[in-house]
Amino acid sequence: MAGRINDDDVKAVRDAVPIDAVVSEYLQLRNAGGGNLKGLCPFHDEKSPSFQVSPSKGLFYCFGCQEGGDTLDFVMKVDHLSFSEAVERLAAQAGITLRYEEGGYAPGRQQGERIRLVEAHRAAAQFYVEKLDGAEAAIARQFLADRGFDQDAARHFGVGYAPAGWDHLVRFLRGRGFSDKELILSGIAQDGRRGPIDRFRGRLMWPIRDITGEVVGFGARKLRDDDNGPKYLNTPETPLYKKSQVLYGIDLAKKEIAKSSTAVVVEGYTDVMACHLAGVTTAIATCGTAFGGDHVKILRRLLMDNANAEVIFTFDGDAAGQKAALRAFEDDQKFAAETSIAVTPEGMDPCELRLARGDDAVEALVKSRTPLFEFAIRQVVSRHNLDTTVGRAAALEEAAPIVASIKNGSIQHESAVQLAGLLGILDTQFVVRRVGQLARWARERGRGGTPVTGSRSPRHRTSASSEQQTPPPVTRSGPALNLRSPAHRVERELLKLALQFPDLVSPAFDAYGADEFTAPPYAVVRQTIEAAGGTTAAGSGFLARVRDAAPDDSVRALVTELAVEPLHTRRDPDEAYAGVQLVAVRLAAVNQRIADIRGTLQRLGGGADPGQLAAVQQELWVLQQYGQSLRERGAAAL
Repeated sequence: MAGRINDDDVKAVRDAVPIDAVVSEYLQLRNAGGGNLKGLCPFHDEKSPSFQVSPSKGLFYCFGCQEGGDTLDFVMKVDHLSFSEAVERLAAQAGITLRYEEGGYAPGRQQGERIRLVEAHRAAAQFYVEKLDGAEAAIARQFLADRGFDQDAARHFGVGYAPAGWDHLVRFLRGRGFSDKELILSGIAQDGRRGPIDRFRGRLMWPIRDITGEVVGFGARKLRDDDNGPKYLNTPETPLYKKSQVLYGIDLAKKEIAKSSTAVVVEGYTDVMACHLAGVTTAIATCGTAFGGDHVKILRRLLMDNANAEVIFTFDGDAAGQKAALRAFEDDQKFAAETSIAVTPEGMDPCELRLARGDDAVEALVKSRTPLFEFAIRQVVSRHNLDTTVGRAAALEEAAPIVASIKNGSIQHESAVQLAGLLGILDTQFVVRRVGQLARWARERGRGGTPVTGSRSPRHRTSASSEQQTPPPVTRSGPALNLRSPAHRVERELLKLALQFPDLVSPAFDAYGADEFTAPPYAVVRQTIEAAGGTTAAGSGFLARVRDAAPDDSVRALVTELAVEPLHTRRDPDEAYAGVQLVAVRLAAVNQRIADIRGTLQRLGGGADPGQLAAVQQELWVLQQYGQSLRERGAAAL
C-alpha cells in the first residue's frame, strides 16, 4: 500500500485549487458580501441559502447544518471520499504529482478505490468513442444519422460503440493496469464462466457524467434484432453510479441552468441531444428511472430556489406521458421554482420533433409550456363524469387539494375560481372556501402541499415536502451559547476578527487570557489560536494551523464557522473597528473582576486582616482606574 501523502504536497493541493471553483461544480454560488459567496447547502435540504464559501480563506461553512471545512473536506463530504482519495482527485485536477512518505510518486494501482473507478470509466468512454469509427459500428452511425445526429454531435456528447465480442473492453482495460475486481466493481464488466466479460456488447453507448463532468456510468441502446436484452441497458448500481442521483446532460447544462434559472427535463438521451442541438441547452434527462427527490436536490442547488426560476417537463401526450407528468407534479412542492409542462404534439418526443420539423419546433415546444398544476387539474377533472352531481363532487374532492398546494396565493385563488368553472359549479365561493380549508389544514399540519390524488380529510393527505428527510440536529460539546448576551456577541466578533483579519487585532489580542471569554466554547477557541502561535504568527496557512490545533471536531467546526461568518459591519473592518471589539471584551472582563472583588470585600467585612484588606482594595482601585482609562481612551489604553 502507498504510504502517507507528503504534507507539502497536501498543502500544494489545497493552495492550487480554489475552493469556490470546486464548490461551484456542484451548486450555484452568489455574492454574499464581505468577499464571501452563498448557495443552497449540498449536505441538507433548505429553502434559503445558509451555505457560505470564503475564497480568500479557502473555507466553507453551512450555518444551517454546521458542516464546514476546507476544499479537501468539501470534496470528501460531497463525494464520500477518503482523505487520500480527495487529495489524489484534486491533485490530478491541478496537475500535481504526489509523493508518499515511504518514497516515490503515486503509482496508479495504489490510488483510492473511487479514483480508480473514475479512471476506468474515463478509459472505457474513450474506448467506445474510438470504436464508433470502425466498420462494425456502421449500424450505430446509421442509428444516429437516422435521428439527425452527425459525427460532430456524437463527439460533443461522447457517444460511442461497444463491440459485439465478449471481452474487448475487458482486455483493453486489463492492458491499462485495471484489475478484474475493479472492472466488476465498476459495473463495466460482469462475471462470466471464465472470468469477467463486457457488460455492454454490440450497443450504442452514452457516457453518463456527474455534475463535475466525470463519467460514472453508461447507457446502452440495442441495435440488432438478435440482441435479446432490453432496449436500453444502464450501468447497475455501483459505488459511483446511483441512478436516482444522476441526470444525463447535467455537466453540459449546469452553467446555462444557473444563468437562465431554467431547466428542461426530457425523457431520453436522444431527446437531450436534440434539445441542445436545437438551442435548448438547459435540457437534462433521468437515467432509467422516474424523476424524483434526489433529482430535485440537484436542480435546486443550481436554481438557487429563485422564485422566478422554472422547471419545464416535456412528456408525450399519451397515457404514459400523462401519468409521468402527474407523478412529476407530486415533486412540485419541493421546488421554490415554478413547474411547467410542455406536451409534445402527435406523441412525438423532442428528438422526433426536431427530425420532422426542425430546431425551431423544439424551441417552440418549450415556449408553449403551461403550468404543471393547471395540467394536473385538467387531467384529474377529465377522469370524472361532470354531467352528474356525484361526478362533480368527486372531481372537486380530487382536484381541490392540487389547487390548495399552489404556492402563490393569488394564483391559488384564481385557480379555485377556474376549477369551479371547469366543474360547472355555480357557487364559486363554495369551491374557493374548500380550497382555502385544505390549504389551511396543510399549513397547520406543517406540510407544504398535497399529492395529486385528492382526499376528504387532512389526516389522509401526505405532502411531498414531508418526504424530505430532516437531518439530525448537530450538537456541540459544552454549554449552549447565549448569543443574546452582549458579552457573547462581542466575544464572537473579536474571535472572527482574530481569525479573518489577525493583523487588525495583533499583538493586543495575544495578551488576552482565555478567562476573558465568558462563553466556554469561545475560551477554547482562544486557547486554540494561542496553540497555533497566536495572531502575531499569522500569515500563510494561519487558518489551517488553527484548525489543526483544535482539540476536537466540535472546536474545529466552530473555528471554521467563525472564519467564514460575516462581521457585523457594513464597511471593511479597520483598526478602529477592531479596537472597539478589543476594548469591549477587555472592559467586560475588568468589570466582572471588579464585581468579584467587591463581593470579596463584602465577605471579608470589618474584621479582615488589614494587610489582606489593603491588597484587595488596591487591586480594586487599579482595576477601576484601568476601566475608566479604557472607557475614555479606547484601544490606546490596552
